[in-house]
Amino acid sequence: MVPVLPGLYVGGAESCSCPKALAAAGVMAVLTVDAEEPPPVPGLRALYVRALDEPGADLLSRLDECADFIGAAREGGGAVLVRCQAGVSRSVAVVTAYLMKSQGLGWEEAYAAVRAAKPDAEVNPGFQRQLKLYEAMGCAVDSSSTLYKQHRLQVLAERFSEPQDLPQEVFAVDPTNAHQTPNAEVLYRCRKCRYRTFCTSHTMSFLKRSREEDSLRKSEAVSLFLEQG
Repeated sequence: MVPVLPGLYVGGAESCSCPKALAAAGVMAVLTVDAEEPPPVPGLRALYVRALDEPGADLLSRLDECADFIGAAREGGGAVLVRCQAGVSRSVAVVTAYLMKSQGLGWEEAYAAVRAAKPDAEVNPGFQRQLKLYEAMGCAVDSSSTLYKQHRLQVLAERFSEPQDLPQEVFAVDPTNAHQTPNAEVLYRCRKCRYRTFCTSHTMSFLKRSREEDSLRKSEAVSLFLEQG
């Protein structure tokens, strides 16, 4: 394991193989980002985040939780180890996000700081995009953000090729089961049957294109069709 900041280490799966080394470093907590949850380390607080080292894996949704766990461990006077299988991508992405949030760094500056401590660090392109998005959201995951919603849609599109394969938990709460108060968001109903179909938090804003932009896009589409035909 390699020190990045006082009380913050990053490493691979083997980092917990020597309890004496952990004790000597003052490690009191371990954050693991991996495909499978490892056995607990006796006497240490633990947080497990399930994530494959793949560009389409969703790490962004857990970054705030990870940053809070790291911060709490360091503020408590102990050190924290962030590890993944190889110690080069997933764990590095989480530590980079923590530096962004706690030190006020941009993602590139934070990533460079981690790589200075661990030269073999190499965050995969998908996690790099998520770190950029994390920076764009002010280093706080905002589920109401259009950028975040687009990210979630992209993750789902890559994971599930057919709509019927989507797990139930990815869907928003049925608006018919939500209690509407005077200060609640707007609910939209079917014009014909009046069934509540969605509310404002389920929508995404977009920038309206000008007529010139629409004409250009249509021309490009026609050109592409003719070339392919």
